[in-house]
Amino acid sequence: MCGIVGYVGERNSLDVLMGGLRRLEYRGYDSAGVAVVDDEGDLEFAKRAGKLQVLADELGRHPIHRGGTGIGHTRWATHGGPTDRNAHPHLADDDKLALIHNGIIENFSELKEELLADGAEFLSETDTEVAAVLLGREYRATGDLREAFRRTVRRLEGAFTLLAVHKDEPGVVVGARRNSPLVIGLGDGENFLGSDVAAFVEFTKRAVAIGQDQIVAITAGEVTVTDFDGNAVEVEPFDVAWDASAAEKGGWSSFMAKEVAEQPDAVANTIRGRIVDGVVSIPELDQLGDDALRSIRRITVVACGTAAYAGMVSKYAIEQWARIPVEVELSHEFRYREPVIDDGTLVVSISQSGETMDTLMAVKYAREQGAKAISVCNTQGATIPRESDAAVYTHAGPEVAVASTKAFVAQITALYLFGLHLARVRGTLSEEELAAQVAELQAIPEKITTVLEQGERVGELAHWMSDTRSVLFLGRHVGYPIALEGALKLKELAYIHAEGFAAGELKHGPIALIEPGQPVFVVVPSPRGSATLHPKVVSNIQEIRARGARVIAIAEAGDAAVLPFADEVIRIPLAGPLFEPLLAVVPLQIFAMELSQAKGLDVDQPRNLAKSVTVE
Repeated sequence: MCGIVGYVGERNSLDVLMGGLRRLEYRGYDSAGVAVVDDEGDLEFAKRAGKLQVLADELGRHPIHRGGTGIGHTRWATHGGPTDRNAHPHLADDDKLALIHNGIIENFSELKEELLADGAEFLSETDTEVAAVLLGREYRATGDLREAFRRTVRRLEGAFTLLAVHKDEPGVVVGARRNSPLVIGLGDGENFLGSDVAAFVEFTKRAVAIGQDQIVAITAGEVTVTDFDGNAVEVEPFDVAWDASAAEKGGWSSFMAKEVAEQPDAVANTIRGRIVDGVVSIPELDQLGDDALRSIRRITVVACGTAAYAGMVSKYAIEQWARIPVEVELSHEFRYREPVIDDGTLVVSISQSGETMDTLMAVKYAREQGAKAISVCNTQGATIPRESDAAVYTHAGPEVAVASTKAFVAQITALYLFGLHLARVRGTLSEEELAAQVAELQAIPEKITTVLEQGERVGELAHWMSDTRSVLFLGRHVGYPIALEGALKLKELAYIHAEGFAAGELKHGPIALIEPGQPVFVVVPSPRGSATLHPKVVSNIQEIRARGARVIAIAEAGDAAVLPFADEVIRIPLAGPLFEPLLAVVPLQIFAMELSQAKGLDVDQPRNLAKSVTVE
């Protein structure tokens, strides 16, 4: 949730803040605001409900004076509705202090009662203003923003990243984090803070991730990091692997369209360096050691949303290749049912951002119970990889559109690489079998490109169906999670009823939904690799077609058995059965995107959603 950015340096901070917020708007777009300490030492601010452009228009009418110190925020509303008054920053200490916040402060109510009793007044409905007023009181008591921050954060409970400036300390931005992301950008005569590196990658690729319960203070020439008690903390910089152009549309109609088209590269980049002479080897897993991987008795995958469906796809492959039981759990359910895990359990977490709060808490819980943890993540310096024993990065590049596409296929790719690595270490596949699977995986980028060439036809289908109010999706085996993902994309983007079902469940209830004209996408397994399942799915198609459904089949090239029973057939190239999901999902992504655009909706910023869910 929420995007934050801070800057100190010689540039006009407002330009830096607004540029950073544009790249962070995918984190929240209910409101936006900035605060700047100008060159005269005055604190100026502006904030407006709505998307970032509303704030930009306001600043065009009422400019803020030039200043080298500032903070900016784009909000996904939690406490209080998306109004001008609830937008960040929130002010305190007679409007000399401005504070922005990502997260939820769970003990805000008792703190607010305390502050009200002390004579404080509140203008908003937010928990953030409570933190601002508390910080203002501590600043008046100490006269030092860093010490006031330490006193304040030690009293807060929940998840938060806080940034603040004070007019009496120009040239300083102070931040703190607990269970919420914060990254430093290291510049030359300037320094940056942001929710992620997209906030400042235009200016520097040198970054530092702030750890749990740490405070950072930046000036133009210095960065200091301490824990909440004021003890100095050593930090380890890293280099960002992509540049600002990767987070720009580059002429595409939407970020989602761009990211769908980037999927061949996302898969190829995730594979790169992990297959040597036809053998999968993941260097990041060396720190765990082969003996630890051999000692694993079962694997539990924890993830949410699209990432959970990637985990479901991988379950089939890892079990088949490595001969080890795999279960897939929704992160937010995992730790609340007291799962049975021990030192023979490997927990594999999946999170594009590496900051998904439910997944982070699941990983922490698992490690407390003695389990080993591996993270599959797309974001350098993120919290979940740092909390894990090892991390397998997907190298998909920045994903800005809220609805995940290239991150999904990159996650499956990384998990397949892990499965093949595990099979090699455990000796469950022969060299010939491993080589065959590796060859299948290496061929996927080119095959996705072939699927993308059908995008125009899928788009036409979506526009013909723009008045559709319900779409169903069916799949079996690895096609089942793809049916779930296809339905999720349509719900996210087009705001219509969409459900994914295991095709074998059809006669156990869902067939009652079929009525004349009901659109149903069917992910058809290969007749070559699924000789048992293929005729069963074709029978499902006959059953729903007999009841008036309009069937859109996604089937491999040359599959003639579906032709008499499907209204539309979208072809995907021949691939091994376990690799078909990486191809079959692409037309479903395009369909959801095109249907959303046909309805005149914002495909990159669907309502009520933000890219990263950083609160439980």
